Amino acid sequence: MATALNEHIVTSYEDELINLNKAISEMGGMVEQAITDAANALLKLDHKAAQDVRQYDKLIDGMKDRITEMAVSIIARRQPIAVDLRMVVTAIQVANDLERTGDMAKQLAKRTLQIESLALAPKFYNGVKHMTDLVARQLKSALDAYASRDAAKAVDVCAHDDEVDLMHTSLFRELLTYMMEDPRNISQCIHLLFCTKSLERVGDHATNIAEAAFYLETGRQLGQDETQRQQL
Repeated sequence: MATALNEHIVTSYEDELINLNKAISEMGGMVEQAITDAANALLKLDHKAAQDVRQYDKLIDGMKDRITEMAVSIIARRQPIAVDLRMVVTAIQVANDLERTGDMAKQLAKRTLQIESLALAPKFYNGVKHMTDLVARQLKSALDAYASRDAAKAVDVCAHDDEVDLMHTSLFRELLTYMMEDPRNISQCIHLLFCTKSLERVGDHATNIAEAAFYLETGRQLGQDETQRQQL
């Protein structure tokens, strides 16, 4: 009888850890969709889609609260150690970064609603689309690294963060040029500056998730030397 009880307890604990991972995966998918939808709303100046993104953010916040509650409950009742403890702690961290990423999607949507028209060169639109694709790829790779416990992929994500920063700098300079050429562009360009900054922050949160994935698998903090080796 005691053996059966112990097996039930272990199985129940394992199910809780599995459900925690599933919740992270679900939240990651929600956030990826929010970023894509927000960027598309900006490029198409689709105010209806932007409003939908802002409403969707409430669901993302709710998922973050749910994951935090699950993790805290596991810590309080199961007192996990070693790898299990790392998994529960990093789940809280990743959920927080995903919630912040969702906030960036909401900021994109908010700025979109304040822009009445866009009359910039196609080069800028292509730049925003390229940056969106870049940060979306980073975010997906980081989440994949976390789900598969792939330390090498996590290092790769961090090594490519400079690409996002360079793209942000390029778009920043281009928007400044538009403002200097025609003062009538200043208002919309200021909104767009904040939009590109939000996309850059998505890249930063993807890097944080990748670092959490590396720590989860190795028990070590990801060092700068490891990232630099990946870039060579």
